[in-house]
Amino acid sequence: MELLLPNLLATHRLGQVLGRSLPAGTILLLDGNLGSGKTSLVQGMGQGLGISEPIVSPTFTLVNEYLEGRLPLYHFDLYRLDAQAVDSLYLDLYWEGIEYPLGLVAIEWPDRLPQWPEPALHLQLSITHDDQRLATLMPVGQVLPSWFKSLQGLMAAG
Repeated sequence: MELLLPNLLATHRLGQVLGRSLPAGTILLLDGNLGSGKTSLVQGMGQGLGISEPIVSPTFTLVNEYLEGRLPLYHFDLYRLDAQAVDSLYLDLYWEGIEYPLGLVAIEWPDRLPQWPEPALHLQLSITHDDQRLATLMPVGQVLPSWFKSLQGLMAAG
């Protein structure tokens, strides 16, 4: 599924829709160049989840946990790490629901992961020639078909 987002506000709004609608346990793999809007999208997710504290990039902390909303939000930024360093963090604890309550997991720079978790939703943000964003959403693994179809409907409705 592809969506053309005319500006960062539209990227933020997409995040709001995702935050309101994604079920607990969803892993969102966020790809895109620096400045493509990954953190803006996660800020919108936080707003859609009802999180009042500011959502900031975890570039130096690696993970920010927000526990007050409809669901917990775990925001990772793996930009500075290699696959071996990422593997030593045991990130799977965040999506297994054993050590941490199930919530939404947003991972910036998922190419640093030794292996992508499944099921997940891969969201690629690209900047177009006229400074718009193209959001491409693709399921990874066995994302529930009914849930993905309902997400398509939500995106079409705006």
